[in-house]
Amino acid sequence: MSKTSQQNTTTDASGVSVIHTQAHSSGLQQVPQLVPVSPGGGGKAVPPSKQGKKSSFVDRNSDEYRQRRERNNMAVKKSRLKSKQKAQDTLQRVNQLKEENERLEAKIKLLTKELSVLKDLFLEHAHNFADNVQPVSTETTTTNPENSGQ
Repeated sequence: MSKTSQQNTTTDASGVSVIHTQAHSSGLQQVPQLVPVSPGGGGKAVPPSKQGKKSSFVDRNSDEYRQRRERNNMAVKKSRLKSKQKAQDTLQRVNQLKEENERLEAKIKLLTKELSVLKDLFLEHAHNFADNVQPVSTETTTTNPENSGQ
């Protein structure tokens, strides 16, 4: 089996190398292979969403185009309103939390003052109580001679 073959390689504009093979006397065959154009493999990959789409001319006066644009405009408007509403809700929540924080800080100050006053009262009372209480003597009390012997 002696088949003679000849190969010619050309590069497509999209970066796809096409190998043309000639076997015997038949015509050239095109065998597409994905081979990077540059040795570094550079170039941008085409996203799958755009691979299947052909750049076809869209008639801007057609009903289908106007309907798609109208639906898109409504979707954009709805999205922007939703985003604006979310921002307003967040701002309102921030303001509520700031007010609550201020109230709680004021309450902390009030309770701290109250605690200080109560501590002072307690310490004053404890000091006065200590001054008024006479220490218990360790001496034994003598018994009354009148009661003894009965």
